[in-house]
Amino acid sequence: MGDMVGDGPEPGEEIDPDEGPADEDDREFTRSVGQRLRAVRQAQGLSLAEVETRSEGRWSASAVGAYERGFRTLSLPRLKALADFYKVPVGVMLGEPAPLPDAPEHHKIVLDLEALSLIDPAAPIRRFVQSIIESRGDFNGKVLSLRHDDLKALCTLAGGDIPTGIAQLRSWNVMIKGPEIPGDPIRDL
Repeated sequence: MGDMVGDGPEPGEEIDPDEGPADEDDREFTRSVGQRLRAVRQAQGLSLAEVETRSEGRWSASAVGAYERGFRTLSLPRLKALADFYKVPVGVMLGEPAPLPDAPEHHKIVLDLEALSLIDPAAPIRRFVQSIIESRGDFNGKVLSLRHDDLKALCTLAGGDIPTGIAQLRSWNVMIKGPEIPGDPIRDL
């Protein structure tokens, strides 16, 4: 996909010569992806400069900032590479809806935000949760229900896969309601 501003594509990013000017829906989608990119970066406690440093220059601070502000669009391969860099599913970046709750691991979890605020090692999770609250406009301050894609990203921050992340949340006593996960280390004790 092409740029929305004229400083040229990133290396490996292609411009589609048949692509006309973006319509408002395209610009809004680009902005919403950018907001999720920023939320994931901030949840991991990274500045734009740190992204550039940790990626050894693969992701320049200016390019990532332009993606986050919606001034530039990402090609699908670059979006996938950036999601891999942040260690989150591409669906998180795209804002895909959660799958239907037909399997136990797809049940929502509910976090006690007041209890979470008291856990020092949970700072990255609190930042991620705050980005969800801001994007949803849900400022009740007491609890937050996480969707499946939110859960996958949160569990990555908490320790890796979903069972490990849920086990960590349970050990902190911040889950009010949660799924029964096959192979859950805490439940199987």
